[in-house]
Amino acid sequence: MCRLFVGADPELWTSQTRSIRMDGMVTSVRLENMFWSILEDIAAKDEMNVPQLLHQLYNESIDEGHDLGNFTSFLRVCCLRFIDLQLKGLIPQANSVTLETLSSEDVLALEAEQNHERRLKRAVTRGQH
Repeated sequence: MCRLFVGADPELWTSQTRSIRMDGMVTSVRLENMFWSILEDIAAKDEMNVPQLLHQLYNESIDEGHDLGNFTSFLRVCCLRFIDLQLKGLIPQANSVTLETLSSEDVLALEAEQNHERRLKRAVTRGQH
């Protein structure tokens, strides 16, 4: 099983630092290449480039009142959520559907419902053992 992970191309976990200008300030973000690739996929869905996506994610997070003391961790979680939401069928994998056209409220509600059902199943399973 672990061979699937340790046998992967080491370039995937090689880190790369990119400088990005946000609100007139230049900041550096260091992520593994696999995360940069996922961010490129996310950005492409809405016809953006990665700096535009990061700027939008940052601004919307601040608008929501989130503390982004560790922006790189936030970006890693965004990447994992993107893949997870696709695997759960909550956002389409097709590039023809932009994220902007999706109802985030509907997606988040469906995700919450799926998570609730998963917790109930785990609770039932634990009760049977």
